[in-house]
Amino acid sequence: MKLILFDIDGTLVLSGRAGARAMTQAFQEVLGVADGFENVPMAGRTDAWIVAQVAALGGMQYDDQLRERVHDTYIAHLMREIHQPGPQKGVLPGVRSLLEVLSLRTDAFLALLTGNFEQGARIKLEYFDLWRYFRCGAFGDAEQDRNGLLPMAVARAQAGGWTPADPSQVVIVGDTPLDVAVARTGGVRSVAVATGSFDTQSLQATGADVVLEDLGDLTTAVSALGL
Repeated sequence: MKLILFDIDGTLVLSGRAGARAMTQAFQEVLGVADGFENVPMAGRTDAWIVAQVAALGGMQYDDQLRERVHDTYIAHLMREIHQPGPQKGVLPGVRSLLEVLSLRTDAFLALLTGNFEQGARIKLEYFDLWRYFRCGAFGDAEQDRNGLLPMAVARAQAGGWTPADPSQVVIVGDTPLDVAVARTGGVRSVAVATGSFDTQSLQATGADVVLEDLGDLTTAVSALGL
């Protein structure tokens, strides 16, 4: 059975920058840093890493308590912002059809591997009615290094009934070079999609096993996953 680990932002959905707006407000309120994302790259990073970087910009010591304060403020704003209109907001091409087909197969186990805080991931995916397709996941709540999410995702999938525990049966689907890097470091397959901030040429340069423009062609997408 294939364990298929999906990223969220730029891979499954675009939230119309709801997450960025909510996090910017949280940084201002908790850390006193305006426009915190100006000097901090977001793509592929975990929320915990982003908070640590912006805290440093504000001259604050990062710790669990500070992260939780930012988390709680961010979630409060995200619950409102996700309902606001925004540019490029919606489920990305082919995603809903692919998840529906995969959810009916007995040889696919769907899970998440995302830098989002878990509660933030749920808010985004429930808004688009996609959360229900995933059986578990690894999230960016406390882990600053995205590489640490892969063993976490595998362990949770095993606890949820995924077998066998074989790296050759794991696939990461994402839209950034960091998604591919996690796969390469962990010795698992990567499928990169150019539906986020990186084009196909940039993603091919990362050494991804498969690079797709998007997930719009169901047959191609399923084949890319090794099914």
